[in-house]
Amino acid sequence: MRAASTFCTYVFDFLDTPDEQYKGTIPTEKRNDNEYEFEFRHVWFKYPNTEQYVLRDVNLKWRIGEKMALVGRNGCGKSTLVKLLCRLYDPTKGEITLNGIDIRKYDYDDYMALFSVVFQDSSLFAFSLAENVAASTEYDTEKVEDCVRRSGLSERLNTLPEGINTYLYKEFDEHGVEISGGEAQKLCLARAIYKGAPFIVLDEPTAALDPISEHDIYTKFNGIVGTRTAIYISHRLSSCRFCDEITVMDNGEIVERGSHDMLVTAGGHYAELWSAQAEYYRETAGELFE
Repeated sequence: MRAASTFCTYVFDFLDTPDEQYKGTIPTEKRNDNEYEFEFRHVWFKYPNTEQYVLRDVNLKWRIGEKMALVGRNGCGKSTLVKLLCRLYDPTKGEITLNGIDIRKYDYDDYMALFSVVFQDSSLFAFSLAENVAASTEYDTEKVEDCVRRSGLSERLNTLPEGINTYLYKEFDEHGVEISGGEAQKLCLARAIYKGAPFIVLDEPTAALDPISEHDIYTKFNGIVGTRTAIYISHRLSSCRFCDEITVMDNGEIVERGSHDMLVTAGGHYAELWSAQAEYYRETAGELFE
């Protein structure tokens, strides 16, 4: 305890850091039809204490029910765009609006309730499976089980000794179970389903999986999303072919928008990336099946 107390100082200093982000007071509309429209208006952004802009004059609009893929090379600004949408940061210049109102003017908790986000580094905890999915010690048992099964974990759930009450890992329960990386990703998706927010973002949560597994998860999840708005972020273009629209980013800018077929035919940046990735997968498949 004496050794650990030294490090506790750093933890509490961090927790006591004042939050300087502006938080508005306008409540978000509670709409039964989920008719929410988001728009980026001439958004520029650079991270604190840096000079280089990560996003440059981004203009983007989408409505509820649309399935949009955000693609591009690593480091092109895809994840940064989502961080701004979720108010982890605010734009350096420009504004992001919800139904025409700057998102900074909305009550922060109300605004965040609109989103279910699964990031690349989403974590699970050494609590029960149900508590991980609900992100709470109080939960709807039937809803948790339904979300877990819909995320593709029915077979695994059937083998767990305590069902959804089974503990993950062994830190707090010697009978806790270890789960694979793919299973962990599906549980994070189940968590997003459980929240039931009208807007879902998948920010490369399956980046550690192989392309076939990622494509399988994305296409199944698309069916689960239903009429809700979804943004799928991936550097693997094959995973996002099913989306209504694909937005292509490069060097912090939006360079193309359209359907998969339209963008491939256009012969631009997307077509170049698609051709390069398709060749890679053909070569890999050849090595696997020779």
